[in-house]
Amino acid sequence: MRTTLSIDDEVAGLLKKDMRESGNSLKETVNRLLLRGLTAPPSQRKPFKVHARRLGLPPGLSYDNIEELITAIEGPEHR
Repeated sequence: MRTTLSIDDEVAGLLKKDMRESGNSLKETVNRLLLRGLTAPPSQRKPFKVHARRLGLPPGLSYDNIEELITAIEGPEHR
């Protein structure tokens, strides 16, 4: 399958490093790494974790009244 793919700069740098070390082409490197990641047993995959953070609210506002909160943040013409 032929496709166009946008790759983050950090990932591109790691791909180039792997290509230099292995002597493989970009196609070979991407296919090998994707296959390894997609076929790894679940026990070897790094679990995806969401790290929640408190966003905080300005004093006097509450999540109990969303309409009031949106109006305070975006203004009365938010719709």
